[in-house]
Amino acid sequence: MTRAGRWVGYALMAAALLLAVAMRRGLVASIGPFPVAAVALLVGMIGVMLVFTDLMVRGLYAQVETAARAAPGEEWENDDADR
Repeated sequence: MTRAGRWVGYALMAAALLLAVAMRRGLVASIGPFPVAAVALLVGMIGVMLVFTDLMVRGLYAQVETAARAAPGEEWENDDADR
């Protein structure tokens, strides 16, 4: 499992930031038929989605690995089991 998805997400968030700065300074008003603000929001949201998805999947794999390492006689402690 590589971190490529997370790095692509960071790159998309940086691109959204650059688009927002360019729009704020008046360098660009639209990208094709779309306003720059809409494109920046879309690109930024996709980037955030990729980063958070990668982090959540890594956390899930870490929990599964911890459960797999537990000795067969021991019960794995789950914080949510008491609720």
